[in-house]
Amino acid sequence: MVELRKRKAAAEPAPPPTAKKNSNPIKKAVDKVKEAVSDAPAKATNGIEKLAVGDTIPLDGFGGEVETHTGEKTNLKKLLEDSKAGLVLFTYPKASTPGCTTQACLFRDNYSTLTESGLSVYGLSTDSPKSNTTFATKQSLPYPLLCDPSAKLISAIGLKKSPKGTSRGVIVIDKTGKITAWEQGGPQRTVDVVMAALPKGDQTTFAAEAAPKQMAENGVASADAEKASLNGQAAAVSTSEATKVEQAPKQQSHEQGTAAEQVQTAETAAEVADSAEKIDQHVQLGPSA
Repeated sequence: MVELRKRKAAAEPAPPPTAKKNSNPIKKAVDKVKEAVSDAPAKATNGIEKLAVGDTIPLDGFGGEVETHTGEKTNLKKLLEDSKAGLVLFTYPKASTPGCTTQACLFRDNYSTLTESGLSVYGLSTDSPKSNTTFATKQSLPYPLLCDPSAKLISAIGLKKSPKGTSRGVIVIDKTGKITAWEQGGPQRTVDVVMAALPKGDQTTFAAEAAPKQMAENGVASADAEKASLNGQAAAVSTSEATKVEQAPKQQSHEQGTAAEQVQTAETAAEVADSAEKIDQHVQLGPSA
């Protein structure tokens, strides 16, 4: 009789070796750089690698369509066409927040200086028309706020954060589409950049135009003051003369009264002297006289 032996079960395959953690310091440094870059503003999505001062923007279709806080549909090309000398677009992350309020009010307070050169000022954010209307009304903003919920224009001018959000910044574009200023920074910095980009000739013109106006205002004020002084002197003279006229009859009456009293006194004195003389004669002649 043949005895059958059992076969041994096949050994299970060995597990794959555990991957060792990458302890390469160079790779760690690269990963950190990538992480930091992801928080930086996204590159402009307009065919331009990165916007820079001196670049000319291709205006047709640039940045898509946006809406003013009052509900008017528009785009960058139309805004430039409607302006006299170009645009100032300042971007802000969220309406009615402290930093954005400071920035918007700085542009409000410098609005006259910025627009005297022909530039049109606009705020730009991803806020809704309702939020921007509340913002503009509460802060008495004299310029329109552009609503760009899809951030197409914000991204096109290079001020969109990645993956989402808006960087605070400003861009100045002249009538031809040429960028004369571009800056990312705090509220005051965004205004300072625009002020520095104003043509020096225009600033001199502003001063020259303002000087005659100020001189005229000063001249009017001086003339008014002199006129008021003369009027005051005339009034004082009139009052003095009126007082003299009013007092004249009284003075005349007083003088007349004094003269009458003097005459009466003289007459009394004469009568007394005459009586004295008669008495003296009587005494000299004696009683028999």
